[in-house]
Amino acid sequence: MRIVDLSIPIDDRAPEAHPFWIERLGHKNGVEHLNWVMMRKSLRGKLAFLFGRRIIKPEALPDGEFLSLETVHAPVHTGTHLDFTFHYGTVSEGKPSRYSDEIPLEWCFSEGIVLDFTGKEPGGVIAREDVLAALDKAGCGLKPGVIVLLRTGADKYFGSAEYLHHYPGVGPQAIEFLLDQGVKIIGIDTLGLDRPYKYMMADFIRTGDAGVLWPAHFYGRKKEYAHIERLANLDKLPVCGFKVACFPVKIRNTGAAWARAVAIIE
Repeated sequence: MRIVDLSIPIDDRAPEAHPFWIERLGHKNGVEHLNWVMMRKSLRGKLAFLFGRRIIKPEALPDGEFLSLETVHAPVHTGTHLDFTFHYGTVSEGKPSRYSDEIPLEWCFSEGIVLDFTGKEPGGVIAREDVLAALDKAGCGLKPGVIVLLRTGADKYFGSAEYLHHYPGVGPQAIEFLLDQGVKIIGIDTLGLDRPYKYMMADFIRTGDAGVLWPAHFYGRKKEYAHIERLANLDKLPVCGFKVACFPVKIRNTGAAWARAVAIIE
């Protein structure tokens, strides 16, 4: 068995669409933090801390070190993640939209298929006919519940400013076709499922047509589905004959959740 990591990291060195930061408390500073956590519970303890008293001193701990602690301040759309219907709108299929912690887990472990769209230009649209052509080329067939992974090659730009805009988007008719075949989860190796912001906004300003704005996301109001954004390493997979695991982190009442997506090749 071989496992291929399909995820990008939450990396505070990489350019991002949404501001975020990671607080990193080192082992040495962890001793001070531990004392503050214990002593801040009362005014007397706070004053004692400020005047230099410590309950636990560094020499009492192995190597004078405590435990590290990292606190991530980040949107749920940072790193590899699943979007679900609450992200798309308050209603899906005429019912209240569901949160990320309500994504059916059986959707998140299934056979996978990779469709190749590496020839699509940045700002272009992956249309229904493109999906049909890619399926014909793949020659694997499409069964209900299969997790469809759309490969554009844009993951190679992760860590640079190009990652924010150098990719195509998926048209709603392509999504409609896949969902009609019983697909529940669609994944892509780009920043987002829709075209980059700058292309959508340029078209909207030029035409005044609001239909060019996030049509792939808004399609989730019509029909419930989940999609994985910011995948990686799809070029390391066969076209089919593997399984995908993409279980979301369980976070209450969010429209998306981080996931460690992997492919399992027997």
